Amino acid sequence: MFLTILFGLVGIVLVMLGATGLTDGASAMARKCGVPPIVVGLTVVAMGTSAPELFVSLTSALKGTSDIAVGNVVGSNIFNTLLIVGVAAMAAPMILSRSTVKREVPVGLAATVLLLFLAVDHNLSRFDAAVLFAAFVAFMAYTVRKALRERKAGKEQEADAPLGPDDPMPWWQAAAYVVAGLGALVFGSDLFVDAAVDIARALNVSDAVIGLTIVAGGTSLPELATSVVAARKGQSEIAIGNVIGSNVFNILMILGVTGLVRPMQLDGITMVDFTVLTGGALLLWIFAYTRFTIERWEGAVLTAIFAGYMGWLLWAV
Repeated sequence: MFLTILFGLVGIVLVMLGATGLTDGASAMARKCGVPPIVVGLTVVAMGTSAPELFVSLTSALKGTSDIAVGNVVGSNIFNTLLIVGVAAMAAPMILSRSTVKREVPVGLAATVLLLFLAVDHNLSRFDAAVLFAAFVAFMAYTVRKALRERKAGKEQEADAPLGPDDPMPWWQAAAYVVAGLGALVFGSDLFVDAAVDIARALNVSDAVIGLTIVAGGTSLPELATSVVAARKGQSEIAIGNVIGSNVFNILMILGVTGLVRPMQLDGITMVDFTVLTGGALLLWIFAYTRFTIERWEGAVLTAIFAGYMGWLLWAV
């Protein structure tokens, strides 16, 4: 058991290092190509911080543990919406732009509702996965088109905020970060999933609970670190954009790709889990829409709901 736990911890470290390397390298490449930071936040950074979920879910599905695959995504989005936004808002109130509240936040809610609708029969078929992936392609097309409009209108300079040093890393270094990050993600995810499954079976805990708690928490660490640091620096748009982008990626791309590779049966994911997921997304939209700000007390409410949900999961084991 000790070695299993050790391998799991090594897997988490590799996953986090891989996500960091992939995000840094991809962000540097995007800056060199002149891509606006808001697009980097919704795409490159969100994809980088969602990479652990992608590799863990895909590896889990291929190993026949679909409850871990789906539980990882559902749990990660609950972590993102309730805990990460909650903690970030308690660290510093999150002031959001009108366009973010009226466009990006509803997209995250719509993706959640779509998943709820498709998973109501506790099954994600290849057709369901194709619908999710098609929605992801549409989201990416919308984001890129929006970026091109802003760039054409000359608004990228107004919205620009430094993402790193004035002299970004050279191409070869950025490419090396991306390749090394992907390698660490693949290897770390494999170690982490194997360890999580072994621990779950040794403790007679279901794959679904492991996916919703340990695996989801481990793969959500990059989002937590990114959003809290961004909020503390007064970059609320980056913080909320990272969360929303990651949630959309998790549902539409990760479950879309994973389900296309292997259809999944959702035996251990309950309607309580989906209700918390959808309710959290709806509550985030309500908090953001009222004053275009997520206050500290609202962050405390989100965090308290997350703590209650975790308590219910542990109690129900």
